[in-house]
Amino acid sequence: MSKNVITKTKKAPMEGKVRKGFKAYVGIILCLTMLFVCGVTAFAADDPVAVVNNLSTFIFGLIRAVGLILLGFGIVQVGLSLKSHDPSQRANGFLTVAGGIIITFAKEILNLIVG
Repeated sequence: MSKNVITKTKKAPMEGKVRKGFKAYVGIILCLTMLFVCGVTAFAADDPVAVVNNLSTFIFGLIRAVGLILLGFGIVQVGLSLKSHDPSQRANGFLTVAGGIIITFAKEILNLIVG
């Protein structure tokens, strides 16, 4: 009869110079990280309206990206529904395509509404 023996592995101990070298390495990396993180210069814009316009452009760019992703997913869904002859999946695919188009052109639609 044999017994199952569970053995634990032990970490190799760090001695003298290795420990001091590791501490120095960690300290240097920590200092460099803090230097790069805290040493970032912030540049302020002269015109606050330009900042808001840039933020608006960025947000609408993100919205457009989400719309394009939905549009692509809807096209794939319609294609799969045509292959499997599933009318409910086809309806969901066309709704996803329509939603993707609306989200993609949200900025233009809002500009038409506002005038």
